[in-house]
Amino acid sequence: MFNIKPSKHLGQNFLIDRNIVKKVIKAANLKSTDIILEIGPGLGALTKELVKKVKQVIAYEKDPRMCQILKKSLKNYKNIEIVNGDVLKFEIIKLFKNLKLKIINYKVVSNLPFYITAPIIRKFLEAKNSPKEMVLLVQKEVAQRICARPPDMNLLAISVQFYAKPEIISYVSKKSFWPIPKVDSAIIKIVPQKKYNVNKDLFFKIVKAGFSQPRKQLANNLSKMLKLNKQEISSLLLKNNIKPTLRAEALTIKDWILLTKVLK
Repeated sequence: MFNIKPSKHLGQNFLIDRNIVKKVIKAANLKSTDIILEIGPGLGALTKELVKKVKQVIAYEKDPRMCQILKKSLKNYKNIEIVNGDVLKFEIIKLFKNLKLKIINYKVVSNLPFYITAPIIRKFLEAKNSPKEMVLLVQKEVAQRICARPPDMNLLAISVQFYAKPEIISYVSKKSFWPIPKVDSAIIKIVPQKKYNVNKDLFFKIVKAGFSQPRKQLANNLSKMLKLNKQEISSLLLKNNIKPTLRAEALTIKDWILLTKVLK
C-alpha cells in the first residue's frame, strides 16, 4: 500500500474501513462553514471525506512521507492545508493566525496516534481557544476510562470531564486499521463546556493527592499528600457529605470541586 512501511515509532495505524469513516463524519455533524483540524491524517482516508464537506481542513502530520502522499492525493482541493510538524509543540492561536483563519468554532476530527492520545486531548481542552468539539478515534480502553463514572473514576476521566462532556459513539474493530493494532478502538465525542469557577491548579493538586494511592482511603491520601491533620480532613469530608473511608474513584467531579473550595 503506497509502497511505504508504517512507522511504529509514530504509532501509525491507518484507518482503512470506509464504514468507520462514515461514522466519524456523521458524529462530527459537519457543516459547510466548519474549520476542521485533523491530527495525524496518515494516508488521508478521513481527510478525503472532510474536504468535501467543510470550509477548511488543516491536516497536521508529523511524518513528511505522509505529507507528500496527501499533497498528491488531495491536489485538486483548495480547502486543505497540510502542515508538517509536531502537534504537541505548536500554538493553536499562531497556527490559525499564520493561515489567516479565525480561531472560533473549529473542530478537531482525528484518528489519533495511540501514544499521544491523552496529551493531545489535554492540550486542546486546556487551551484558551478550545475547539467547539472533538470527534476522535482512540483505543477502546482509553475511551472507556475517559467516560468513566463513579465508582470507577480515574485521573484521565477527571482531567477530561473537568472541561468537557465525553461520549462513546461507537466501538471499532482493530481490523478497521492497517496494520492491525493489538486492541480495538472507539469513536469518542468530546464537547467542551463552560469551565468551573474554581482554582484549576488547586483542583488538580487535590485530585492527584486523592489518587496518589488509589487503593487507600481518601482521608489517608489527602492528609498525607497535602500534609494536613487526618482528623481534620475526616471531619471536613463528613461535613460535606463525603465519607472519609471512600476511595478517590468513588467521587464525582462536583465532589472534587466542593473539596477544592473548602480546602483552599
